[in-house]
Amino acid sequence: LSYGSSSPALSNRQRFPTFFRTHPSATLHNPTRVQLFKKWGWTKNVRVVGQTDGWMDGWMDGWMDEWMDEWPGGMVGWEMVEWRHRVKSRWTEVQLDGQVGWKGETTTPWPTQVYKEKLYGKKYVWFLIGWYADNWFRIKDPAINCTEAEMAEAVEGHVTTEIVMLNPENTRSISNMTSQEFIEKLQKRLGKNPEETGGFQEAPLAYDAIWALALALNKTSAELVKKGLRLEDFNYNNKNITDEIYRALNSSAFEGVSGHVVFDASGSRMAWTLIEQLQGGVYKKIGYYDSTKDNLSWYNNDKWIGGAPPADYTKVITTFRFLSQKLFISVSVLASLGILLAIICLAFNIYNGHVRYIQNSQPYLNNMTAVGCTLALAAVFPLGLDGYHIGPGLFPFVCQARLWLLGLGFSLAYGSMFTKIWWVHTVFTKKEDKKEKRKTLEPWKLYATVGLLVGLDVVTLIIWQIVDPLHRTIEGDRFDTPKASVGKRVAGPRCFFWGIFYGFKGLLLLLGIFLAYETKSVSTEKINDHRAVGMAIYNVAVLCLITAPVTMILSSQQDAAFAFASLAVVFSSYITLVVLFVPKMRRLITRGEWQSEQQDTMKTGSSTNNNEEEKSRLLEKENRELEKIIAE
Repeated sequence: LSYGSSSPALSNRQRFPTFFRTHPSATLHNPTRVQLFKKWGWTKNVRVVGQTDGWMDGWMDGWMDEWMDEWPGGMVGWEMVEWRHRVKSRWTEVQLDGQVGWKGETTTPWPTQVYKEKLYGKKYVWFLIGWYADNWFRIKDPAINCTEAEMAEAVEGHVTTEIVMLNPENTRSISNMTSQEFIEKLQKRLGKNPEETGGFQEAPLAYDAIWALALALNKTSAELVKKGLRLEDFNYNNKNITDEIYRALNSSAFEGVSGHVVFDASGSRMAWTLIEQLQGGVYKKIGYYDSTKDNLSWYNNDKWIGGAPPADYTKVITTFRFLSQKLFISVSVLASLGILLAIICLAFNIYNGHVRYIQNSQPYLNNMTAVGCTLALAAVFPLGLDGYHIGPGLFPFVCQARLWLLGLGFSLAYGSMFTKIWWVHTVFTKKEDKKEKRKTLEPWKLYATVGLLVGLDVVTLIIWQIVDPLHRTIEGDRFDTPKASVGKRVAGPRCFFWGIFYGFKGLLLLLGIFLAYETKSVSTEKINDHRAVGMAIYNVAVLCLITAPVTMILSSQQDAAFAFASLAVVFSSYITLVVLFVPKMRRLITRGEWQSEQQDTMKTGSSTNNNEEEKSRLLEKENRELEKIIAE
């Protein structure tokens, strides 16, 4: 019977068939730690660092058995348990979490290596046996090349488990003493500084061991009397008395000064475990664990550097990022107002189509511009739809709707303006064609040009939809590898079609800027709003040329990408509608031209007759002069 042995090897009944101890086995720490891991939700990435001796080997075997008992099917949920030995007092390489660890061999104590390798802080928790002095990490040692502050920083927050050797409850034991009364009597006998006396901590275990033996012998004596035997008849060859003593001691159960005394099947004491945590350089009790009742008493005063127990592995939480609803609603309101403005402009242009000022601005092309702006603004709505609003099955339709609305809207709105500026440049920037009378405006050619641009878009989009239709893809980021991106793959055909789409429209934008610049000083009544068209082209081209690449770069940031793309569409449409139609509205309203159109027509006809008479008179005069010259 021992009161101070804790080696797990002594639990081997084949080697030590009649051994008992009131000091629990070191394996009693294992169920306590299992309970702590379960409480803190840890199931993976536990690393064990030990040294090669019987005590540690036995403890490790007990640890594995404990975990296998908890999960009979195996180490469910555990990625790895690494077991490294310290050989000849030198640490071999230890890999923690597959990334960091001791490199090479060193004789440096582990806290120093922990500090050097940065294996401490909010991501790590170290578990130690609690039998060391409370200030063990502050004791100066020539072999340690860390300061006291560095040591304290490295071990801050670690957890210790220690066998309870003194009953924490103020209850009377079988000796009619409480644990505090026992300590007071012991200190009185020992005199000054009792804590420095060897074995002082184990004294309650020794005291209860004597009681366990006395009670077992009393019980054995009573049983032997029934068989006609006495304790005095004992010898080492008497198996009957040995078996009786074994049964009596094995069935011990009483309250001692160290707590409830009971032995397990291997003869080891079952006791409470004290759980402490180093907080601010001081050990604080955070709980007890009673292995006999599987009861964890918790004080809820554990503290963590990160504010909560660290995760035992890198958690990858898959969540979908949705567009900000405030942003979507705000832009949608702007787009709706823009569509309303486009409808008003279209109605105005159709209603006043008979006014000469409107006729001289090519109203049909302006109508196409208004319709194109409406389509482009309508594209803002599917552009902002994501998994928050629609299911996966609708994504192909939404993707195609975005592309068709934007493509056709651009071709109609920008194409009609481009056609105007192209015709003005063709007619009025060549020296031989300076005079308008040498070339008449044929509207059907303008409409055909717009139709060609729209037709090219329609053909491209149809082929694209057949060959490589747009669909939803899921893109993701790993939290632990910010630079990595998975799930984003763009197929070759899609790159080809995007290249055609962006390339063709980019050329139109650049050519439109050039033509607008070239015709800025031209004045013609056949297209009287070409300067306003040039101004609109400038703004639309600049916005589109900036937004397209920026949106591609910010594609992984849904809010920024949507804001850039949608606001570019909204502002481009607003600028185009305001620049083209508002001046016309203002002129017709302030001058009342739609009311005096008939008068203007009559005045124009009278002026035309006067001009014809003047021309006739001049021709007659010139004819008489020529006749004189012929006669001479």
